[in-house]
Amino acid sequence: MKVFLMFKDRDFDLHQKLPPNGEALIQDLELNTLFNTMALGDNFLFNVAKVAILSSLTDIETILYRQDILKDCLKNPSTVKDMYDIAVESIESVKKTFFGFFNKYIVGMLDSSIQAMKLLVDTLKKLRKIADDRSDDFNSEGFKRFFGMIEEELSDEYFKIIERHLNTLEFRDGVLISAELGRGNKGKNYVLRKPNHEKKSWIGRILPQKTHGYSFRIADRDENGAKALSELKERGLNSVANALTQSVNHILDFFNILRTELAFYIGALNLHDQLVKIEEPICFPLPVSHLKRERVFKELYDPCLALTLKRKIVGNDLELNNKNLFIITGANQGGKSTFLRSVGLSQLMMQCGMFAPAKSFSANVCKGLFTHYKREEDITMKSGKFDEELKRMNDIVENLTANSTVLFNESFSATNEIEGSEIARQIVSALLEKHIEVFFVTHMYEFAHGFYEKQLRDAAFLTAERKENGDRTFKIIEGKPLSTSYGKDLYDNIFKNKATVDKEKDEYSKTKI
Repeated sequence: MKVFLMFKDRDFDLHQKLPPNGEALIQDLELNTLFNTMALGDNFLFNVAKVAILSSLTDIETILYRQDILKDCLKNPSTVKDMYDIAVESIESVKKTFFGFFNKYIVGMLDSSIQAMKLLVDTLKKLRKIADDRSDDFNSEGFKRFFGMIEEELSDEYFKIIERHLNTLEFRDGVLISAELGRGNKGKNYVLRKPNHEKKSWIGRILPQKTHGYSFRIADRDENGAKALSELKERGLNSVANALTQSVNHILDFFNILRTELAFYIGALNLHDQLVKIEEPICFPLPVSHLKRERVFKELYDPCLALTLKRKIVGNDLELNNKNLFIITGANQGGKSTFLRSVGLSQLMMQCGMFAPAKSFSANVCKGLFTHYKREEDITMKSGKFDEELKRMNDIVENLTANSTVLFNESFSATNEIEGSEIARQIVSALLEKHIEVFFVTHMYEFAHGFYEKQLRDAAFLTAERKENGDRTFKIIEGKPLSTSYGKDLYDNIFKNKATVDKEKDEYSKTKI
């Protein structure tokens, strides 16, 4: 039985190796906020969300395949949660009976396998009932295939056969084993035989016919004889115990994969519910080929910031096609870094098959997403901040391929502006030559203005909007680089507020006197 709810032709691997830039993405884009919201305290959901989001898809067909399944989940959340609960119930119940001390003995292994199989049959019947009752509510290719597989493979006849075999394996009438004599009259070729259940009349059952053969009875206190008989029984039961154990493991694997793949959609449902609560929009993005350059969105926002503040935040509307370079400048605390995070988060959410944090969103997929953010200096650094920036840039370059995307945030600002601008210019120019998409938030005017003067067709220049009175709208708009980041606005605001507080304290003191 195959689940195939994450890929059309293979299982989702929860233990796959994460990309080398994974930890940087988690730190720079504040992804743990997203993972925690999807998990709601469940470590298993957290791990699935982490692996699924960081393991970006580049195949558009698979992205749309997951999107369609998620749309079904949003229409039928209770059914999806019921199936997830069935998978968890199966795994937990079998753990209590199947993995124990006595499983190292053949008889104990057979007994626990029978008990485990009975539990699994009960949960498989629950899954079959969901398929019978609710499959018509699902329209995606993934769920239609899944429910079709359940109905075909878990038929009434299938359950009858399993139950008949389980009843037989309880050996209520004893165990029938055949063997041959080998060298030194040692037994060999032990075979468990199917018991003879021929129907007899009541007279035949009371007065059975005498059978031709030899038999013996072990004395009650003959411990060696009992031990020898037990060993003979285990030899006969060995093959059937192994076969039944493999069957249990096969069904258990199915439930483990079902739980893992449904966990991604359960996490997406949890995230959806939290964003809806704070009235933030979501949409199913339109991915386009990595060979194109498309970036069109309305009300794009940073979901991690919205989830942290627990309220709706300002979104951005832009239509920027056929661009490889985006340089973002403007006022301090005007929303530049937040906008950069929204670009990165929306890209990851789109490329794992989820919805996007926007009213509408369309973008090209990228072969890899990388971040190079300014880091605060700490005691663990073995060299200066600038050397550390260059080392991280070198690590990124070693893993870059064409049609990747790199997000820079105040990079190379640990040195003076002239040197930082020149290094940034050379690095960005080299990336553009390799057809790599670049977003760069910077206060280095010489760097930004230098690219602006070149009037590159594939470059867009954005700025954080600021009103004449100094107020920030937190909107990102198209605009040429400015030579100031309006730090004076913040200075005036801080000291104006301080003066107001001091004045109020003065007046309060005079009143008390």
